[in-house]
Amino acid sequence: MKLITTFNVFLLLTFAVQAQNPEAALFEKARAIHEKVITIDTHNDINISNFTDSLNYSMNLNTQVNIPKMEEGAVDVSWFIVYTGQGELNAEAYKSAYENAMSKFEAIHKLVNEFAPEKIGLATSSKEVRKLVNDGKLVAMIGVENAYPIGEDLENIEKFYNLGARYMSLSHNGHSQLSDSNTGEENNEWLHNGLSELGKKAIVEMNRLGMMIDVSHPSKEAIKQMFELSKAPLIASHSSARALCNHSRNLDDELLMLFKEHGGVVQTVALNEYLNAEKYNAFNTAQTQIYKSMGNKMEFEVLSHDSIRNLSEDLRLAYDEGFDKVTEAAAPEIEILKNDIPPVNVTDFVDHIDYMVNLIGIDHVGISSDFDGGGGIEDWKDASETFNVTLELVKRGYTEEEIAKLWGENLLRVLDEVQAVAEGLQKV
Repeated sequence: MKLITTFNVFLLLTFAVQAQNPEAALFEKARAIHEKVITIDTHNDINISNFTDSLNYSMNLNTQVNIPKMEEGAVDVSWFIVYTGQGELNAEAYKSAYENAMSKFEAIHKLVNEFAPEKIGLATSSKEVRKLVNDGKLVAMIGVENAYPIGEDLENIEKFYNLGARYMSLSHNGHSQLSDSNTGEENNEWLHNGLSELGKKAIVEMNRLGMMIDVSHPSKEAIKQMFELSKAPLIASHSSARALCNHSRNLDDELLMLFKEHGGVVQTVALNEYLNAEKYNAFNTAQTQIYKSMGNKMEFEVLSHDSIRNLSEDLRLAYDEGFDKVTEAAAPEIEILKNDIPPVNVTDFVDHIDYMVNLIGIDHVGISSDFDGGGGIEDWKDASETFNVTLELVKRGYTEEEIAKLWGENLLRVLDEVQAVAEGLQKV
C-alpha cells in the first residue's frame, strides 16, 4: 500500500512539474518516441581506412557515424555506402572502380562479422531489420552510390546484390555509362538524354533482383524514364525539395509527385547547401575564411569539398587528420561566428520534411543525413545528435505514428514492395 501511494505521489509530482514546464514535457514525449520507433538513416559514406583491426567503427572515431555515436543518438539502422566517384568510360577505369567498390563491401562485412558482431548485424530485408532491433543490435544496410563500378557487365548487379546491396543509383557527379547525372544542368550537356540502353536494362535487372532504384543523383530526364520503366517503387536516398532550395540535386514538384503516384519515398537530406542556400553561403563563406586563416597559421591548405572528394583514400585520410586539427583550433572562433551569422540547422531540415509531407503525403517522406559525405547541420552534426530531429518533429505536432513512418517505416515498406515485385518477376 505504501509503495502504491508513493508511486502515485511521484506521478502527481511529475505531472505537476510538466504542467509548469511544458518544454520538459515535450522533451520527454520526444525522447519516448525516439527510443520506441525504428530510426533509419539511409545514407552514410565510409572510408575503408576506418575499417581495420586497429581503427574501426567499434571505436568512437572522429567520424560522424560509428557504433558509439549511433548508440548515443539511438540510431537503429545505418545504410553504409559503397561510393565510387565518376571516372572515364573504358575497361581499365571500370576495373579500378569495381575494385574500389569491392573494397568497401569488404569493409562493411568486416564490421559486422569481425570487428563488432555482438553490436551490429547486416540486414537485407525489413524482417531482418526488425529481428536485429528486437535482439538489441544495431543494423547495417548497404547502398551503392553510382553504378559506374558494374562497368558494362550487368551480372555485376547480382554480385552486388549477393553482397548485401539493397539500393543503387545509376550515376553520381558526372554522366555514367548508364545514366546522365544532375550535374549536366550546369552546362546543359548530356550524354544519353536520360538513360542509356544499358541503363534501361539495369533497371529491369534491379527490379528482377529486388534492389531499390535510387534517383538522388541522376538527371531529371533519367529519373522520369526510371519511373516509366520500373515495375517497383523508387527511392531518393538523400534528396530534398527544390521548391525550397533551388539545387539540381533536389527534386522539383513534378518529380516529387511521381513518388506519390508510384508509391516511393524521398529521404530528406541534411546537407547544408541543399536546405537553405542563402544561409549556407553566408555562413560557409565566413567559416571557410576562419579555417583558411587557421590553416595558414598551422601550415595546412584547406581544400574545397569537391577537391576533397577527388582525393584517393590515403590522401583523404591524411587530409582529414590535418583538417580535424584545424577545426579544433578554430572551434572557439566558429562558435562566436554563429551568433552573428546563423548556420543551417534542424529547423531548416524539417522545413523540407514539412513541405514534402504537405505535397505528397506522410507515406512518401523519410530521413537521411549524408554523414561523412558532406552532410551534417547545426544540432545534427553527427549521429550522436539524432534525437534533435525527433524533438523538432514533435514540436511541429507530428504524431508517434507519423514520426515512425518518417524515421523508417516508409523506407521498409518500399523495400518490402520492391522485393515482392522481384518475387513475382522471378516466378514468371
